[in-house]
Amino acid sequence: MNVKAEDIKLSYGAEAILKGVSMEAGNREFVGLIGPNGSGKSTLLKCVYRVLSPDKGAVFLDGKPLKDMNYKTSARSLGVVAQHNYYNFDFSVREVVLMGRSPHKKALERDNAEDYAIVAEALKTVGMAEFADRSFSTLSGGEQQRVILARALAQQTPCLILDEPTNHLDITHQLQLLKIVKKLDATVISAIHDLNIAAMFCDRIYVLKNGEIVAQGTPREILTRELIREIYEVESDIVEDSKGNMHILFY
Repeated sequence: MNVKAEDIKLSYGAEAILKGVSMEAGNREFVGLIGPNGSGKSTLLKCVYRVLSPDKGAVFLDGKPLKDMNYKTSARSLGVVAQHNYYNFDFSVREVVLMGRSPHKKALERDNAEDYAIVAEALKTVGMAEFADRSFSTLSGGEQQRVILARALAQQTPCLILDEPTNHLDITHQLQLLKIVKKLDATVISAIHDLNIAAMFCDRIYVLKNGEIVAQGTPREILTRELIREIYEVESDIVEDSKGNMHILFY
């Protein structure tokens, strides 16, 4: 799936958060959004997955305007792993992941054997199969994030939106989650704080600062000492390991 945002503008009161942002993710491409806190990464993603409506501009899925789609149709195209996930009711892990099947159901249609098989496979993929009957609220933040990824996998969408998905995860599960996502037959757009994670997994990166795109390109084109100094105001070295992978060392 091709996802395109054109000239997205959004303000909260008098404060402009997004100032005409355009970005595109091609079919099966892993696109990263980086930038300091408050640069507009999460706000842009929320415009893409319809939590926010931009003041100006538009989002297109395979060339079709997102605003012309009903919410169930867009939910069959976009799966979301957000930063924060709260539920007022005491759902089991299995019930949370089953929510990912709702865009594929008719009104009042019951979950069937196929749905349960898809959910079981999704939980197995993220290493949470043994937690299926646990209450979601009793899990750690990292465990909850893996369940939310399983919910997105159960949704079976051609595009996955990740809003800083590794915030609550230890390094083992950060790498595990992103390896799973990287292998999907899907377009991925992710806001990422860790520049080394971005270098490892992204095909292309957009850099946001003060609500504007200031650079875009491959990780090797974008993640330079000069740009990191300009965007984050820190000094760094760019090195390669024995396998040719780039790493960023901060002073």
